[in-house]
Amino acid sequence: MLCEKARKIHGDLLQNCPSMCGEGEEFKASRGWFENFRKRSGIHSVVRHGEAASSNAEAAKEFVKIFTKLVEDEGYVPQQVFSCDETGLFWKRMPKRTYITQEEKAMPGHKPMKERLTVLLCANASGDVKIKPLVVYQFENPRAFKQHKVNKDTLPVMWRANTRGWVTRTLFLEWLHKAFAPTVKRYLKANNLPEKCLLLMDNAPAHPPNLVDDMVEEYNFIKVMLLPPNTTPLLQPMDKQVISNFKKLYTKGLFAKCFNVTKETSLTLKEFWKNHFNIVHCINLVNEAWDDVTYWTLNSPWKKLWPDCVPEQDLERYEPPVVDEIVSMGKSMGLEVDIEDIEELVLDHKKELTTEELAELQQQQQQLLTEEQSSGEEEERAVIKSDAIKAVMEKWNECQDFFEKNHPDKAVANRVINMMNDHVVSHFRKILMRRKRQVTLDCSFAKSDPPAKRRKTPETQ
Repeated sequence: MLCEKARKIHGDLLQNCPSMCGEGEEFKASRGWFENFRKRSGIHSVVRHGEAASSNAEAAKEFVKIFTKLVEDEGYVPQQVFSCDETGLFWKRMPKRTYITQEEKAMPGHKPMKERLTVLLCANASGDVKIKPLVVYQFENPRAFKQHKVNKDTLPVMWRANTRGWVTRTLFLEWLHKAFAPTVKRYLKANNLPEKCLLLMDNAPAHPPNLVDDMVEEYNFIKVMLLPPNTTPLLQPMDKQVISNFKKLYTKGLFAKCFNVTKETSLTLKEFWKNHFNIVHCINLVNEAWDDVTYWTLNSPWKKLWPDCVPEQDLERYEPPVVDEIVSMGKSMGLEVDIEDIEELVLDHKKELTTEELAELQQQQQQLLTEEQSSGEEEERAVIKSDAIKAVMEKWNECQDFFEKNHPDKAVANRVINMMNDHVVSHFRKILMRRKRQVTLDCSFAKSDPPAKRRKTPETQ
């Protein structure tokens, strides 16, 4: 499946961007290519999720029996059984027909609708405890964190980063140890329940079968159970309605924030959206949306897998549709939006990206990375000047000479000097070297300009 997709993307790129592909090269997406791709990507197993048409109904039926037997044999109650799942969130995306989205499409290089992060959500079957979400973004320290002086340890989510914005095995284990296990342990103790729990999840690459082997001994009360391949749409409670509801609540919070800003400030919606809505606001909205997911939304999707854990009186329960509130707020802001637009927006988060969207996403991520690096260097230069670093380096050289010549224990003096050089002074030397390289690079580019393009001065004339 991956090889076929790779060949299709290559064909699209060859047709639309021929300059990107070398002449005479033939891309076959062979088995060897796939193995190398798999190693680079860290993919342990390739399973297709989220498509009911390709789901394995027989395997799902068999798993229900296995799950029921395990629950009965181990004596689990709904409070002890948890489900977790990850989802992509295009956190700065509006419905397609709103003028903001249409304006973004018309603005080259400005595509915030493609900004994506991954959210991992987890709760128990009784719906009375939610675990702190794991949020994975492309950048560890976005500029907005510096602007808002964010302390990552006090965020309402567990914040982690990698270049792809994906949940990896390492990040999942970290969330398991630092967020899931301690919370569940405290919850079980507070509710006088036996210290044991079952965690249900799909067999995504971040959830390999031997996951329990990597867990610390302190948390051996956790039992992990993986859903069979291609049964996620049929059995995974998070996938069935929880994630969809969470995204609708996130969109509701997003519209409410836009409405309040335009009502209470002099900012227009366009100005707020372009210049004042950032990842810090997104994190707060993720937290609020997760808080607003009701126990009924968390409990009712277990009916197919574990009917006994869903109270009979809740089966006919009705909750006011969130979508109607979103549409009402949208219209009050003058946005062209209806129920179908919101449903489409939620589904868009799960859709496979086209070749063009993949290329745009890659370009945007590269642009954001460059901006983050440039921003970091600008702040660095603003904090400390090169002349100041050079002056300190000269003094440090004098100190080294003095210590080496006059300290009675030469071995101790050399050891301390080496530690200082390796762990402290080297940082500032790297700053000077990087700036020197940048100046050299700039001069090199200036010299390489064609003579015809250089502006003639009186001296060259």
